[in-house]
Amino acid sequence: MRTPKWEEFMTISTAISRRRLLSTAASAGLVTAVGTPLYLRPGRARAADGLAEGMVGGPTGFDGAERYQYGPDTPEARAIEAIKELKGAGKAPERIVLGLSDGSIGQLTQPFPEGAPSIKELWEAETGITLDIVGVPNGQEFTKVMQDVSTKGGAFDIYAVEWNRLGDLAETGGIVNLDEYVAAHKPEWDDPERGYVGGEQGVSLLNNYRGSTYGVSLDGDFQIWNHRTDLFNDPTEQKAFADKYGYELAPPTTFKQHDEIAAFFHRPDQGLFGSTDLRNQGWGYTNWYQRFVSMASPNQFLFDDEGKPLINSEAGINATQEYIDSLAHHSPDAISWGWPEQYGNFASGGAAMTCAFSNLPKFLDNPVNEGSKVTGKVGSHLPPGREIDGKLIRRTVLWLNLSASVSSQSAYPEASYLLLQWLGSSRIYSWMTANPGGYFDPFQLSNFADPLVRQTYHDYHMDVVRESVARTVPTINYPGATAFHNALDENLVAALTGSKSAADAMADTERQWARVARRVGEDKLVEAIKANKAAWPTITDPIG
Repeated sequence: MRTPKWEEFMTISTAISRRRLLSTAASAGLVTAVGTPLYLRPGRARAADGLAEGMVGGPTGFDGAERYQYGPDTPEARAIEAIKELKGAGKAPERIVLGLSDGSIGQLTQPFPEGAPSIKELWEAETGITLDIVGVPNGQEFTKVMQDVSTKGGAFDIYAVEWNRLGDLAETGGIVNLDEYVAAHKPEWDDPERGYVGGEQGVSLLNNYRGSTYGVSLDGDFQIWNHRTDLFNDPTEQKAFADKYGYELAPPTTFKQHDEIAAFFHRPDQGLFGSTDLRNQGWGYTNWYQRFVSMASPNQFLFDDEGKPLINSEAGINATQEYIDSLAHHSPDAISWGWPEQYGNFASGGAAMTCAFSNLPKFLDNPVNEGSKVTGKVGSHLPPGREIDGKLIRRTVLWLNLSASVSSQSAYPEASYLLLQWLGSSRIYSWMTANPGGYFDPFQLSNFADPLVRQTYHDYHMDVVRESVARTVPTINYPGATAFHNALDENLVAALTGSKSAADAMADTERQWARVARRVGEDKLVEAIKANKAAWPTITDPIG
């Protein structure tokens, strides 16, 4: 999810562009100047030099630093100790080169909070290994990586790419299978108190391909629903809604309610749209996913166990028709909107509801962002779903999420993995994601409990994000992922523009998916599909 350099933006509002050029964000009216962003500060921290009793590493210099420090028997300490052993044996590099999206660099290089070192500074102080961070234009991560893989350029030790590229990269042999290192160094990603939401299921969702570890998650790009609390809590609006629909105005629990609430608030003559989940080419299908995968209990899958697509079905056609019909509650330009337009519209008070990345309240519900008119007026809610067999099936989707992998061309793959274990372990990652200067977002249990992270992202939002993560399905992460998504994307756009019916769009997608499956190898695809099912959620909610 990403485009311009962070330094080209001003304050918190600047992060809205995520993947478009600065000029696009400026046209949305939210960029007020060009310069270094202003960071959220909890107030100047008093010096807290030195490690807490029993700790062997971690940041110092600010109140609360002990939360991010680690004792000897922790994943972070094991990574540092293993690095030292490699250095003693002459098997560690002088530097590790990390290719990272431009918009994420600040969280590694900007000290936070006041008095603290940066992530980069702490790593180098504890290991003596220089961390070189090479900026990659946001949105071009996979292209740059494939250039390096195909040309055997060896420019990077670590690639950070969109999560759903793991399958394609693994099949090229361009990234390292990390199972050996995971077994040796014990990252504890499934720790029941500090690890990934969903435990082993969460690990499978974020790090695995065909049952093996190929990536270490560095991001929490889940699609989260937000609403305007000033509208939902207005007594006049509440009465008018109840009079019209016969139930209380509240954040929707079903897509039927969502569509009715969106219709109620849709007042384009007043500059207000009902709901603004994205519908543009390249991104819109993430919201089609949410409708489709909630069509069965506990999940409506995209493929069966033999690799046959399941989208050309009653579920697929109905989800697509809903997707088309709900466009009536959007901007008339919705199919051309990107993230800058969506964030800009919501910041201006232009929508009653929106579905966006989990960072929206961090950026828009923030007094530092003087361009936002919704500060203090944002709420979050779980994704809408469907009532099936006496249960409420609510699902969201993982998109686009950065995952870091070790390049097969790295001369020091174990040391590179150890950097990722350290960076992606709960204490360091919580400290890093609390820093608002980049795109890394929370996804670990420890992140959601940490007071500094909660301050950055807001208490009302954190619990909703955690529970949404537990209800998240993966997008396609198989060989041919790009081709599968392109086919779906093109046909959904055709349906939205009226050039295809919902039924024709799904039938054509099925035919294209079958061709992709034959091209990548059906046996390989079937294996990936079966392994991927371990990452699908099983949580259902009671009705009422």
